[in-house]
Amino acid sequence: MASSSSYNSPCAACKFLRRKCMPGCIFAPYFPPEEPQKFANVHKIFGASNVSKLLNDLLPHQRDDAVNSLAYEAEARVRDPVYGCVGAISFLQRQVDRLQKELDAANADLIRFACAGAIPPSPLPHAVVGPPRQRPGEYNSRRIGDGGGSGGGGFYQTPHNYTFPYNYHCPWNGSYNPHGGGGDM
Repeated sequence: MASSSSYNSPCAACKFLRRKCMPGCIFAPYFPPEEPQKFANVHKIFGASNVSKLLNDLLPHQRDDAVNSLAYEAEARVRDPVYGCVGAISFLQRQVDRLQKELDAANADLIRFACAGAIPPSPLPHAVVGPPRQRPGEYNSRRIGDGGGSGGGGFYQTPHNYTFPYNYHCPWNGSYNPHGGGGDM
């Protein structure tokens, strides 16, 4: 980046400090005249002399990252003087934790419904959901519709074949196989 003195316009730091921007100004490559608020925040939080000492102690290829970090922290400290960017990080971490819990609950619901072999219960108490639930692979030989008598005319419930696109642990039938296959389903 060319020095701002070649354009007769001082860098944002020299303009803020009301001094002449010299050709070897340590601030010029990192605080262009178009971004005066960037230096104002850094100066307010860290002080110009501290930033100058820091930049002089670093290797030239490390300075750009250091200035970006200082500017980010300074802007965060201006918005939140107590916590700075740590407050933003904590907020985002709490949000990630909350979303992870929601995702875990949704996955648990999916597994529970898949193992039960039924659709989610209807929110309406009078809705007809279907035949009684049974575990996957379980044969129910109870007669339905014959009044419990021993005569004919009834029908038997037959097992349903359930297939799932992925392997999972079903606590009701213990069919988890971590190496593939569908277990005893």
